[in-house]
Amino acid sequence: MKIGCLKEIKTHEYRVGLTPADVRAYAAAGHTLAVQSGAGLGSGFPDDAYREAGAAVVDEPAEIFAASGMIVKVKEPQPAEVAQLRAGQILYTYLHLAADASLTRALLERKVTGIAYETMALDSGALPCLRPMSEIAGRLAVQEGAKYLEKPSGGRGVLLGGVPGVPRGRVLVLGAGIVGGNAVRVAVGMGAEVTVLDLDVSRLAALDDLYPGRIQTLYSTPESVVAALREADLVIGAVLVPGARAPQLVKREHLGIMKPGAVLVDVAVDQGGCFETTRPTTHENPTFVVDGVVHYCVANMPGAVPVTSTLALTGATRRYGLAIASHGALEAARRDPVIARGINVHDGKCTCPAVANAFGLDVAVI
Repeated sequence: MKIGCLKEIKTHEYRVGLTPADVRAYAAAGHTLAVQSGAGLGSGFPDDAYREAGAAVVDEPAEIFAASGMIVKVKEPQPAEVAQLRAGQILYTYLHLAADASLTRALLERKVTGIAYETMALDSGALPCLRPMSEIAGRLAVQEGAKYLEKPSGGRGVLLGGVPGVPRGRVLVLGAGIVGGNAVRVAVGMGAEVTVLDLDVSRLAALDDLYPGRIQTLYSTPESVVAALREADLVIGAVLVPGARAPQLVKREHLGIMKPGAVLVDVAVDQGGCFETTRPTTHENPTFVVDGVVHYCVANMPGAVPVTSTLALTGATRRYGLAIASHGALEAARRDPVIARGINVHDGKCTCPAVANAFGLDVAVI
């Protein structure tokens, strides 16, 4: 198969869908590859590294769209990219369609096969291609939140770890999954006072065992969320419903009970956000303020650390991508249910139940 890898055009997105090591693996399996010039520079991979690995380096993205049977990306296609997709083409990337009606409609109209990293699930429910970015985003959330708690950044002026004789900053983590667990890890490491809420008591128990006596775990109810919000300096929104729109746990009315200059970091922004006041931001303009509360809602947080995140992402996606390229999307899906669960749209039909439910579409079986 002819495989194309594009330079990401989302604002301040420096990751790349294929590394030179990936190119070698695909080429060894008999595939032909074209990589857009400059695609890997932000992640530390010059064009010559791709040439040496066996890819053609192409200046114009239109050439890649026209010649490739499979497009490998990191982020959802932007409007200029969607316009160049064609029927029957495979798009292998993060899509997050349940929060984006216009993109869903466009991909259906283009009749592409959209395979989303974030819905590729093991039988256990684990998400192998989402996990590495969730780990990075969870850790970054506390790092970025700590920065925006600083007074020059618009925050309260609180140091999370405090100092002797001074209270530590209070971090509230909503969700005890991969994102939440990694946020807890960094917040504890920084010396903050940490509270984590979840509906799954087994997840809370696992974190309690990891950090005995160092965190507070609470079963999530509307009442416990409100009580914790009153005390928090930094809130990490880490709630995920695979493939579906995130539930909104923090309402506009709740901001009035929070401390002025407190910070909300919404890691679920790609899935619509778990704060009612969330709207996507970029690394260029990452924050905004509503009712005195700072919101950090960057939709591609791991893009800030592309050297780390590209290696983590491609290490997870390579094996499935090779199977898709070698067998075609439908045969690969027949052989591997993980890939089958990743197909969100195919030939003008929606094949992902969570996406279909978000927009009242029929679910097609392929």
